[in-house]
Amino acid sequence: MFIPKANRIATYSYLFKEGVCVVEKKYTGPHPEIEGAANLEVMMLMKSLASRGFVKITYSWQHSYCYLITESEEGAMTGLDYLRTYLALPADIVPATMKKAAARPGAREQDGEKGDEGKPSFRGGDREYRGREGGEGFGRGGGGF
Repeated sequence: MFIPKANRIATYSYLFKEGVCVVEKKYTGPHPEIEGAANLEVMMLMKSLASRGFVKITYSWQHSYCYLITESEEGAMTGLDYLRTYLALPADIVPATMKKAAARPGAREQDGEKGDEGKPSFRGGDREYRGREGGEGFGRGGGGF
């Protein structure tokens, strides 16, 4: 199948940027995420890359999930290397799936931290749970009616 070079480059750069590509089994219409490329063209490009061993395709519920291969056997070219040479990209640029997630500045502390009195702190604030002594709180027995 003849695929224009602009559509091939757009598809390859999307696959390199994201690391994955989802293609619906629909032969007509444009691809929803790749600008200018038809869905059939993206499907055939992924099929071609899979036959050369650069992409792994998983098919489920009328969708093909295409994963860029980043590791292979000794001496074999990976999909990452192939796209990097085809698109003439430097080695320091990596797909989004290989980047480490940055820590959020306002992230919650671990639940295992101790509160003021040495008791575990809970998300709900100053909630008290029934202690080992029994008596107060809810749970088995000790309803206090």
